[in-house]
Amino acid sequence: MPYDLKPLDVDIETTPYVNTDEAARQGDRWTLNFGPQHPATHTTLRLVLELDGERVARATPHIGYLHSGFEKLGEHLDYNQYVTIVSRMDYVSPISNDITWHHAVEKLFGIDLTPRCKVLRTIMAELGRIQNHLLCVGAAALDLGAFTAFLYGFNERERIYDICEYISGQRFHPDWTRVGGLMYDVPDEAVFKSMVYRFIREQLPPAIDDLEKMLNKNRIFRDRTEGVGAINREDAVAWSLTGPLARASGVRCDVRKDEPYLCYADNWDGHGAPAVRFKVPVATGGDVLARYLVRLEEIRQSVGIIDQLIDRIPQGPVNVGDDGKMTKPGKDAVYGSIEGMIQHFELIMTNRGWEAPVAECYGANETANGELGYYLVSDGGPRAWRASCRPPSFINFQVFAKLIEGHLLADVVAVLGSLNIIAAELDR
Repeated sequence: MPYDLKPLDVDIETTPYVNTDEAARQGDRWTLNFGPQHPATHTTLRLVLELDGERVARATPHIGYLHSGFEKLGEHLDYNQYVTIVSRMDYVSPISNDITWHHAVEKLFGIDLTPRCKVLRTIMAELGRIQNHLLCVGAAALDLGAFTAFLYGFNERERIYDICEYISGQRFHPDWTRVGGLMYDVPDEAVFKSMVYRFIREQLPPAIDDLEKMLNKNRIFRDRTEGVGAINREDAVAWSLTGPLARASGVRCDVRKDEPYLCYADNWDGHGAPAVRFKVPVATGGDVLARYLVRLEEIRQSVGIIDQLIDRIPQGPVNVGDDGKMTKPGKDAVYGSIEGMIQHFELIMTNRGWEAPVAECYGANETANGELGYYLVSDGGPRAWRASCRPPSFINFQVFAKLIEGHLLADVVAVLGSLNIIAAELDR
C-alpha cells in the first residue's frame, strides 16, 4: 500500500441534518437508547438517539459507567505504583499507557533513559500500536458482519500477548515500565528477538494481506463505510482530533514526528544514531473507510520500525544510574549486601529516593488512537499532587454526534467502530 493513501472520492457533507417537515419534527420523532447492552457499545457506552424514521436527527453520547476515578488515584499512588492504574485506561494496548506515563514522569524528573531501555520501549510501543489497530479493524468489521476478519486480527493479537507475558510475566497488564527504566530486562534477549522476528516477518504480514483481500474491495464493506461519518480537515482540527481520525481527514500530525522521543528522535543513543525511519499515512476521505485504510498502513509502518530496531538492541543496563535515588538495586545487591537492602527498603517502604522537583509538566506519546498525554503537578513528594490525563478516546468521542447526524441508524455501528472508543479512557 502506498505511503500517501489514495484520496477517496467522497463528497464530505458539512451541513447539519435538518428535517423540513414540521409535522415530523413535532410529532414523529422518537428516542432510542443505543446501548449499553448493544454488542457494538461493548456494555459500557450509552447513546441516546433521536430518530426521524431510519435517520439519526440528533445523538447524545454518554461517556460510560465505569466510574473508576483513574485520575484521582494518581494523587494517592507513587510514580511507580500508578503504572498499574494507567495500563487499565486503554486496556486494548496497556503497554502503550505504561510507556507514556513514565515518559511524562521522566520529563518531570529530567531523566534521560539508557539506549537499551529506549530501544526496548520503542519496540514494545509499536507492538502496542499494532495490538490496538488489529482489534479496532477486526471489531469494526465484526460489527458490520465480517466475523472472519475479526478472527484474523484477534489471532495475531495473541502473539503480542505472548511477547508481553514473556518480558513482564503478565499477559494482559504488563506494568513493565518504571521511573528511569524497566521492571527488569528481557529474560533472554535471543528468545525475545526470535519471538519478535517470527511475529513481524512470518505471522503478521499474511494476516494483514488476508484482511485487505477480504475487506478492501468487498462491496458490502465499502457500501457500509465509504462516505459514512465523514469529517473534513478543518473540522478535524477544530475538534482537536488526533491519531488515525485526524490523519484520515488530511491532518498530517504525529507526536513521534512533531515532538520526537525514544528512538523516534535523532541521537537517541548519545552517539549520533539517527531516528527510526517511518512515514505517516494520510488520507483525505475523512470517512470510516479512510480511517480503516490509515490504520492498516500504520500497522505496516510499525512493522518497519520494529524491523529497524530488533537487530540493534544495545547492550548495557536498562535502568539509569546506580546511585539508588531513582531505581531499585538488583536482586543480587539486595540479597548480598546491607547497602543494597537498605537502598531497596528506602525506595519501597519509605519513598526516600523520590526527590521530585516542585514543578509541573506535560508529556505525551503517539499511541494507536492519537495523542495520549499526562499533565503532572509535583509538590516535591513521592507522588503527584495532581495527575491529569489527555486520553485520545475522550477527545475523539466528542465528535460522534456530528459524524452520525443525518445518517441511517445502521450506520451508528460503523461510525462508532471507526472511532475505536475505549470505555476506560472516557472515565472522568
